Amino acid sequence: MSEFISPDDPAHDDRARALVRIGHEAIAVANDALLDEYFAEDFAFHGPAGDMTYPQLRAFFASMRAAFEGFSCERRTLVSEGDYISARTSMAGRFTAPFDASPLGTLPPTGKPMRLELINVFRYRDDGRLAEEWVQYDNLAFLRQLGVDLVPR
Repeated sequence: MSEFISPDDPAHDDRARALVRIGHEAIAVANDALLDEYFAEDFAFHGPAGDMTYPQLRAFFASMRAAFEGFSCERRTLVSEGDYISARTSMAGRFTAPFDASPLGTLPPTGKPMRLELINVFRYRDDGRLAEEWVQYDNLAFLRQLGVDLVPR
């Protein structure tokens, strides 16, 4: 049994399966047309490094794909209720090219694997498009995986 949720898992509702699918088909690989259909134009992202608009988040995804070979976006846990879905998300890849979207500027590749674990809460509009997202993750641990050590252990 896989640790990740399949986009065809019947244990989850249509909206939750679509969230899994968008991770596979448009975040892990470049498919801006699918992202444009999924995200509301006025989408708002709230994360540890601050807020982003949809175009800024789309550019962040592109930076992740460019820097991390074999980049993936998988869901481990989904809880869906009304207009909201909560998720445990895992993004991973091998750090093989410069990463230009870090909070510290461009970082050189290390060749090492990276795995970013996130907790997300998504809010959807009545038309089904993603309107807002709140994300929490350990930015310090993420930077350490990228070869930055801001605080000695």
